[in-house]
Amino acid sequence: MIKSLPRSTVDGEQLRLLHVHAHPDDESSKGAATTARYVAEGVRVVVATCTGGELGSILNPALDRPDIAANLTEVRRREMDRARQILGVEQVWLGFMDSGLPEGDPLPPLPEGCFALQDPEEAAAPLVALIRELRPHVVTTYDEFGGYPHPDHIMCHKVTMAAVRQAADPTLHPELGSAWEVPKVYFQHTLNFPRMVAQHEAMIARGLVSPYVDRLATWSDEGRAHHSRITTSIQCGDWFHVRDQALLAHATQVDPQGGWFQVPLDVQRSVWPTEEFELAVDNVGVQIPENDLFAGIAISLRNAA
Repeated sequence: MIKSLPRSTVDGEQLRLLHVHAHPDDESSKGAATTARYVAEGVRVVVATCTGGELGSILNPALDRPDIAANLTEVRRREMDRARQILGVEQVWLGFMDSGLPEGDPLPPLPEGCFALQDPEEAAAPLVALIRELRPHVVTTYDEFGGYPHPDHIMCHKVTMAAVRQAADPTLHPELGSAWEVPKVYFQHTLNFPRMVAQHEAMIARGLVSPYVDRLATWSDEGRAHHSRITTSIQCGDWFHVRDQALLAHATQVDPQGGWFQVPLDVQRSVWPTEEFELAVDNVGVQIPENDLFAGIAISLRNAA
């Protein structure tokens, strides 16, 4: 049973967390249990979704139908709304067009006008406006590799970092509101190699079939070492079921019988009850490792007062 953990406001301010994601469903597959925990603690959480996910594949065989494909934009908006309600967050569409995931050798060109072909400095403007309006204490997004090499995820990183920098500069976009320096920015590292190994070994030890056999065998040496960048682990196992409910709300994007849901929650909670992040921008001055995205924020706010 989830225990609500009320979090005091800091000097009269409600803590605010902004997640920037490429597509609808990313907010539910990356860091969603952390999100649910902070919502339960009284943090205001907003999700900014860069694209509408119009070119996403229909990964649920039961919904791979012509009527769904013909109305995928609207379907994905409805799915996002259900996931938003489950997680208890606010959500904003930034209005860019999905780039799709190109496949083939050579790769085909990206669609004209898509998100991945934008100038990050110019495309940052809607996010600058949101940051200055919301004034988040923490922003999360992906690292420079996008978490995985989807062009929209890589562009999401570029746009977020440009927006954080621009939002702090009072000489830029004065029409978008007063400048706001985000105290802390994090990169998502939920899908990291040690986590997957721990769950894989736990499944084997229990005589269960691991969904990670093929994935672990093909994981690159660079990917195996990537977890060394992790600075922050958030205890959120009590909210794993909320994460799964939110992900299942994106019904076209996940197969309920697929690998995402093959590791029982009790196994996950026993061997890896956390979600991981990398502190990428620290305007507070904290010591790592951390166990709270808001570590040091109270001191930062008092110093700024």
